[in-house]
Amino acid sequence: MEESRHLPDMHESPCHYRRALEVISNKWTVLVFYELETGAKRYHYLKKQVEGVTQKMLTQTLRQLERDGLVHREVYPTVPPSVEYSLTPLGESLIEPMRMLHKWTESHYGSVLAARELYDQHA
Repeated sequence: MEESRHLPDMHESPCHYRRALEVISNKWTVLVFYELETGAKRYHYLKKQVEGVTQKMLTQTLRQLERDGLVHREVYPTVPPSVEYSLTPLGESLIEPMRMLHKWTESHYGSVLAARELYDQHA
């Protein structure tokens, strides 16, 4: 009973959870975060490392993350201009929850796949 006071009530404020999911639920967002976790990166490095992302999607993802205050965009006055992206302190605050989700995925995704297969066999 004491423990329930510490758990969030999902029915109490569903918009807060919805809003949080809007910020981090994009697969490109998560993959960009994993790349930026180790420090600032240039656009072309991110494009190369985030497998499968198009230039348009990477640009949109980075702009949204910058708009949300999670990523900082630094433009250097070179010719041509070079741009680096890094996590802001707010962005860094999401690293631990994302690591927990990654750990859960590593531990349980096999069970999800098995459940899907069993469901599909009976459907």
